Amino acid sequence: MSIKKHIPNIVTLGNLFCGTLATIYAVGGHFEMTALFVVLGIFLDFFDGFFARVLKVSGELGKQLDSLADMVTSGVVPGIVLFVLLGNNQQIPYEIDSEFKFSMGFPLLGLLITLSACYRLAKFNLDTRQSESFIGLPTPAMSLFIVSLPLVQMHSDIDFVKDLIGNNYFLIGITILFSFLMNSEFHLFSLKFKNYGVKENLFKYILILFSIILLITIEYLAVPVIIISYVILSMLKNMKKA
Repeated sequence: MSIKKHIPNIVTLGNLFCGTLATIYAVGGHFEMTALFVVLGIFLDFFDGFFARVLKVSGELGKQLDSLADMVTSGVVPGIVLFVLLGNNQQIPYEIDSEFKFSMGFPLLGLLITLSACYRLAKFNLDTRQSESFIGLPTPAMSLFIVSLPLVQMHSDIDFVKDLIGNNYFLIGITILFSFLMNSEFHLFSLKFKNYGVKENLFKYILILFSIILLITIEYLAVPVIIISYVILSMLKNMKKA
């Protein structure tokens, strides 16, 4: 039995492993470690498809494993992060102990993002239109946006931004907006390159260059700004095509 056909699935399971660790850290409110393992998981999520194409071992099993792993890293984790943030903003103490007690109520609204991610991933597996672009915001982009919020709140020097993330109405608005974007018919360009021509990849190059500048200048705040810029650039590209 050739081991090469198992390599992409092993990479996918690495994504799931990272997502599981991120879940543990998110429950404990350790947001920097949460973000680290989400980023590692998304990195592995990109490369499992790359290895499958290079090794020519794509299959239905890999497709299903990929969605299941993404459900944890880019579905469960951001929901828990929102749950904890909403509870912290309300100053609702919650405790994980042998009886698994936790605060119910308003913070549970953050889990809407988990349900929406699950729905999107299920639709994605059945949708044959998304070979060259995305229809709806990809779950990894949503996850990066959400897990960056507590880091921005901790490390940003801009009081307005910190106060915004500390506002539960803002967080609920973000939850509803991203739940909608993931399952909308809105087209977003893929970051995969078929060639490297400037004309064909102009919006990709703009996003990459803009992202590098933002990461150097505003650090953690760059992540949500990059995701928003990705959506805006996709809108501009759609308008140009129309």
